[in-house]
Amino acid sequence: MSSAKFKKEFKDFDCARDFKLAHQVLCIQEFNFENESIVGYVDMLFHPLVPDLRKVKINCKQCSIHRVVVNGIWEADVSYNDPILEICQNDNKLRTFDYFQACHSAAVLAVDADSGNGELSVKLPDDFLPSILEMKPFHVMIEFSLERPQGGIKFVVPDTDGTLLDRGAHLFTCGRENSSRLWFPCIDCFSESCTWKLEFTVSMYMVAVSVGDLVETIYTSDLRRKTYHYYMSVPTAAPNIAVAVGPFEIFVDPNMHEVTHFCLPRLLPLLKHTTSFFHEVIEFYEETLSTRFPYTCYKQVFVDMAYSDIAPYASMTICSLYLLTNKRVIDQTPVTRQLLAQAVAQQFFGCFISMNSWCDAWLPKGLATYLCSHYRSKSFGNNALRYSIAKDMREVCDHEQQVGPVVLDPSVVRDVASYLPMKSPHTTSPIYSAIYEKKAHLIMRMLALKIGTVFMFQVLNKLLTLASNASKMKFSANAWSNMLISTSSFLKCISSVTGKDCGTFVEQWVHQGGVARFVGSFVFNRKRNVVEIELRQDWTAKGTMKYAGPLTIMIQELDGTFPHTFMIEENKTRFEITCHSKSRRQKKKKIPLSTNEEVEMNLDDTDPDSPVLWLRVDPEITILRHVKLEQPDFMWQYLLRYERCVTSQHEAICALEQFPTPKSRNALMTVIDDSKMFYLVRIDAAKCLTKVANAMAETWGGPPAMMSLFHKMFGSRACETIVRQNDFSNFQQYYVQKAIPVAMAGLRTVHNICPSDVSEFLLRLIEFNENSKNKFDDGYYRAALVDALAATVTPAVTPVTVTGYVPSSDCLATETKSVLEEVTLYMNMEKLLPCFHLAVTVSCLKAFSTLQLLGHLPPVPGIFKSYASEGHILSVRLAALEALVSYAATESSSEILTWLLDLVESDAEPFVRFRVIQMLTTKPPYSKRENSLMSAELQDRLWNMMNSKFAYDSRLRCAVVDLYFVLFGKSRPSIQSSEDIMYDTPFVKSEDSRGSLHGKRRNYSPSLPYEMKVPDFSSEVKVESSYQNEDENVMKLKLHIGGPGSAHSGSSRSSSPAKFPFIHQPFGGPSFSLIEEARKYPVNVPFSSSDVQQSPSYSIDSSDAVPKAAMEVIVKDDAKDEDNSLELSESSHSFLSAPSSPEYDPHDFERSSSPKPQPSRKLFGSSAFPFATEPPGLRLGPSALGSSISSPMPAFVSSTSSWLPSLSSSAVSEFTGPTGSGLSEPRLSVSGNFRDKAGDLQMKPERKRKRSTSGSRPLNLSSYRASSSDSSGSSPTFHRESSPDDLI
Repeated sequence: MSSAKFKKEFKDFDCARDFKLAHQVLCIQEFNFENESIVGYVDMLFHPLVPDLRKVKINCKQCSIHRVVVNGIWEADVSYNDPILEICQNDNKLRTFDYFQACHSAAVLAVDADSGNGELSVKLPDDFLPSILEMKPFHVMIEFSLERPQGGIKFVVPDTDGTLLDRGAHLFTCGRENSSRLWFPCIDCFSESCTWKLEFTVSMYMVAVSVGDLVETIYTSDLRRKTYHYYMSVPTAAPNIAVAVGPFEIFVDPNMHEVTHFCLPRLLPLLKHTTSFFHEVIEFYEETLSTRFPYTCYKQVFVDMAYSDIAPYASMTICSLYLLTNKRVIDQTPVTRQLLAQAVAQQFFGCFISMNSWCDAWLPKGLATYLCSHYRSKSFGNNALRYSIAKDMREVCDHEQQVGPVVLDPSVVRDVASYLPMKSPHTTSPIYSAIYEKKAHLIMRMLALKIGTVFMFQVLNKLLTLASNASKMKFSANAWSNMLISTSSFLKCISSVTGKDCGTFVEQWVHQGGVARFVGSFVFNRKRNVVEIELRQDWTAKGTMKYAGPLTIMIQELDGTFPHTFMIEENKTRFEITCHSKSRRQKKKKIPLSTNEEVEMNLDDTDPDSPVLWLRVDPEITILRHVKLEQPDFMWQYLLRYERCVTSQHEAICALEQFPTPKSRNALMTVIDDSKMFYLVRIDAAKCLTKVANAMAETWGGPPAMMSLFHKMFGSRACETIVRQNDFSNFQQYYVQKAIPVAMAGLRTVHNICPSDVSEFLLRLIEFNENSKNKFDDGYYRAALVDALAATVTPAVTPVTVTGYVPSSDCLATETKSVLEEVTLYMNMEKLLPCFHLAVTVSCLKAFSTLQLLGHLPPVPGIFKSYASEGHILSVRLAALEALVSYAATESSSEILTWLLDLVESDAEPFVRFRVIQMLTTKPPYSKRENSLMSAELQDRLWNMMNSKFAYDSRLRCAVVDLYFVLFGKSRPSIQSSEDIMYDTPFVKSEDSRGSLHGKRRNYSPSLPYEMKVPDFSSEVKVESSYQNEDENVMKLKLHIGGPGSAHSGSSRSSSPAKFPFIHQPFGGPSFSLIEEARKYPVNVPFSSSDVQQSPSYSIDSSDAVPKAAMEVIVKDDAKDEDNSLELSESSHSFLSAPSSPEYDPHDFERSSSPKPQPSRKLFGSSAFPFATEPPGLRLGPSALGSSISSPMPAFVSSTSSWLPSLSSSAVSEFTGPTGSGLSEPRLSVSGNFRDKAGDLQMKPERKRKRSTSGSRPLNLSSYRASSSDSSGSSPTFHRESSPDDLI
């Protein structure tokens, strides 16, 4: 082919690469489950686009490249560059969020295949260049291997006994879009499609499932291995290539033989039931789109530890095994069916027709969800679809108004109010992505309403027809371009089918973000018989836009429903609507509704002079909007009772929360009792009735709300107070039966406590629950009852904080004790008779967390840590992790926060790691105002996570970015990282010392006194806050002594001015450094009394011997007091079981030989036995478990070894400060003896002639008893009292 002819052929082809990929061979020759490795090669057929092609850039990450050969002859030189491995390099001075964002965008662009870039650069040999000049195609063969992958492909090898077959070992590919580069070399973008030949060699007992048609399976001569050969004749992009290998059981769909399902051993019965409906989905799509399924076959593989619930690839979907269900389970079935239907819809749009670039991602995502929504309407009803659309719209509106606008096509947007770039899947926030997909569906639905549903399906049919024709063509310049979709090509297709120009619509809703926000009110003009409506836009708020276009207002009058459409303009806000009816004074009348149904209404509550019953703004949700319409309460009540639109009913329910009147109560109870109402509306009405009843607590008469309704609907015919046997054959009634008890549990009296009648009612429901004759499982119903019990608990008047003894169930209120006993019983019963997905265990863990958070149980995280560990079912782990996140937030526990971050870094299940970060983002461990957990270590750790730790999992990396932004914002935190701290001031030997510092395992003198020379604090150390007591002339400082650090010896590190004191050890002994481990802030302490206004705070960390602790230092001004020494009291020790108590005098332990016991929240220590561990097995109360049940229970026991760190030294440090600024040589004295292995803690506070306790935070000694340290020492030793091994 001549160069001129070649250029003419590619004239209109837009490609950033200098070559075109026509075909690729992927051969994996070995899967090693023991080493978690794969070995194989790829062979790529390229067509050059320019005659001066010298390099070919290919995407490849975390693979080892062994050899690269061009055309099977020439060895090629390769270079590798992956800036994503470390986003910011040498960034100690530029550690800001904006800097990271800029570096992140640049790093992703540097390896973006759509821009012609890649990690692997193959230099073509010089001997091969003549072939390039002739524009001949060429092959590039790359041999590679992959070991211990951190992303892209997941090995699941359970740590149990037996062979790989017995353990169900398997693997599968996973990741976000454009993640195929993580497991084989490729052109990793959706715009580069080609045909594929795939070969996978596995063991005899393994099955390899991949995309395309299975051509053949070849066995080795010894019958120990076999090779699967797949061929994908439909041009497919690399991100849509996948493989799954494992001992799968195979099930061919009996109703559609082209569909095959795969699952792990012993799950075949669940697989058969789960997929029994599946053929209906494909048949519905084919009928709706008037076209055939784009592939000749389809495969579904259910795996463990899935990256997401569904991961669609070309002709194949990898699903989570937790989607499998059985015929007795109700709750999981609709969820599974919707997800599997969504996966099939993405085969049409997303796999077969893929996006041209990431900026066009809204098209395949929106079209697939729009197609799936029609199946949901057919399968679950139109009300379910409309309700979900309204819910998604509320979520999108809330997100945009709280966070910022969501732009579907950011290609033409320069500045977007987002802290993460949106032009690549590797830089997009997971939170943003979820809202992005929902908004894409909503905008696609709006477009369908604009051009007509029939025309929309004609457009889809044309897109699929063009793509199908293109897929059958041989490779040429742009023959496969119709298999890509972009915003411009989509608009062109709409114009050719319908003749309508949707450019304005796309410009308003796709190329810019925001939602329309309306605030409206109206009055009826009796003289003119018109409704005067004032509808104004609020486009100044965050995430809003200025809407211009049509808007429909529906008015329900006495003579029927009348729609009115207005053009919303910039300045026009007032509209007049002439009524078709006249006011009538009849009390009852049959009113025609919008559904052409006539209902008889009692008009006593209406305005006799007005024919208007209610108004609705944009009832069909034709635009993305937030509407606040002011109407009288009776209009909302009529709308709720008689309107048939579920979205309008939901709006009415939300509005009635603001009208807690008897008429609102009656309207809500009528809706709950009406079985013809949509069940989700009834559930919403029950929740609203709870709020209305609580607002009417003072005037409420009769039994608690909904109790009589529940007895009427579900009570026994012989005795309504006893619930009848379970019968869940009516699914809508089943969901209402689950929801009412939970709603009732939220009822409160005027004293803000749950009525005793409600608690007794819920206990009776649990006691008389009978499911023996029900053909459906009641696990989720029992879980809802446990949730209801937990919701009845109110905050404890006095939290459980008394030390010295372990509280029993007698300490609790009667209702709380009953709740605790029932939850414990259910927890034990679940181990004997587990329900589906252990739903009851999940609710019990949530109940335990609620009891702890409300102060009825001591806040001990041990039980949740045991259930959050690997080996438990996913739902249980997530519930336990959610409880730990709440614990970290409420208790300000740095230990639990560190444990959670450790889990994020090391857990084997990718989805668990991702969900933990999401939980922390949703419920941060601290707020910006209360930043007790903020530290340089936390900031360093999160920065390292998003900078380099998660380079192979972009979803997790972006989730950490979300968390970092929530905790620290876009500006640089006020704390400093460890790299920014300098240590220069040495210690010198002191002539007057009162203690020693020594280590157990070091060879040096046991007593080495030191005196620290402090630099000029007025210029070297900064004080964040300080407090000065004018009466007692006292300035108070807070010091933090940190954990072990690196020992230092020799002279100071540099000759530059000291930022912080550094302790230097002469004579080769141990070192004791300040800010050595925590390295909090560069500090500047003004010692002038006029400069000190608040409590100054800075940190000191010791090296190797001193436990982390917080100390308060009292500095006295010698100008007003002779005693100018520093007074020390300890507080909030991290190794103690209890925080300090404000009721305790910090000097009591100096006046007596034994400490004074004080209240403590941590009664039971910091560890707990899991339920399935060795005894002690415990029960709550005599009736909690019964005589026949003795399943081990968690023991909230004390663990002294986990409370007290391993320490052994005598510590004395003195420092003499500057004599200026009105203070003369303040002095700090600390003496202590810390044993190496959880031994005795000795402290000897220095006595002062005059004491000041104002504002001090004393050492809490509530869990310790005093004893003499030795025969000669005078300082007391405190031993922790052990707690009994039983639960309350």
